[in-house]
Amino acid sequence: MNRLAIGGALAGLLLLCGLVAWQGWHAVLDAVAQAGWTLLLLVPLRVVTLMLDVRAWQILLERAPGFPFLLWVAAVREAVNRLLPAAGVGGEVVGVRLVRTRLPDTAAITASVIVEVLLTMIVLYLFCGLGVVLMAQIAAGMHQVGVIATGLALSLPLPLLAWWLLRHGAPFQRLERWRLRLLGPRTPDLDGARLDAAVVRLFGRHGALLRALGWQLLSYLLGSLETWYALRLLGHPVDLGTAVAIEALTQAARHASFLVPAGLGVQEAAVLLFGVLAGVGGEVALSLALVKRMREIVLGLPALLSWHWFEARRLRRLTRPHYGRPGT
Repeated sequence: MNRLAIGGALAGLLLLCGLVAWQGWHAVLDAVAQAGWTLLLLVPLRVVTLMLDVRAWQILLERAPGFPFLLWVAAVREAVNRLLPAAGVGGEVVGVRLVRTRLPDTAAITASVIVEVLLTMIVLYLFCGLGVVLMAQIAAGMHQVGVIATGLALSLPLPLLAWWLLRHGAPFQRLERWRLRLLGPRTPDLDGARLDAAVVRLFGRHGALLRALGWQLLSYLLGSLETWYALRLLGHPVDLGTAVAIEALTQAARHASFLVPAGLGVQEAAVLLFGVLAGVGGEVALSLALVKRMREIVLGLPALLSWHWFEARRLRRLTRPHYGRPGT
């Protein structure tokens, strides 16, 4: 773990502890205790939204492995990004590695993940824009919402530039040439030309891109049910529009703070801020944030353990032929 990740994690942890101390441990724990074991129902709800994301990814993979396998890979990807100091892209790298065990076309797999991430960025802009509009109708004060809206508008050229560069700029061929100049020809071939071609081929599948974008957007909208249902259990029911506003703006804040591992502290502060703006009490809003973190841990830890088991089993299978030979 590098120093930046350590610093971000410590700052996030201090922020989280400060928020809990500010709202009071007892008030937060009382709100969670009121909901009880029914909060665990948030886990299967997240699995449903994850299935929608997997469907979007499956559309981009022309020769996709089975849906259950991709669902497991998606759970591992999310667990790596949410629970490990992976700088927000470690899960994607792990996902490519795991799918390669079933599909040998590395360029197609990597291209599908790259395009999927870019589509996620577009969906986030649409979803967060909807959240800004809804929060503007709900909240009495608009300063914080205005900051988020301004940030979204100012950062909009970045995904557009990324889209143009991937479509016309052959970035991976350029990266390969730079790598060859720096490290020499002895390193493994990156095959940038093939990866660029796979990405461009995906961009040409307009119908598939629109379908994948639609499934992802539906996943985010359905994910707002987590906020709606959790607040209902915590004793402060809200309408679906308010739940969408809180969820969307929280997602915007979390993705803007990608340097903080797992968004630790930032996600909790965002839920608290936008929950209060929407009229939810501070202790209930912070309880909602901690419930979301609990759901990530409950779903993520088994995914990480299963990934470890999968890699260990695969390593044993690869090395087993070397044992038992005469003279070894």
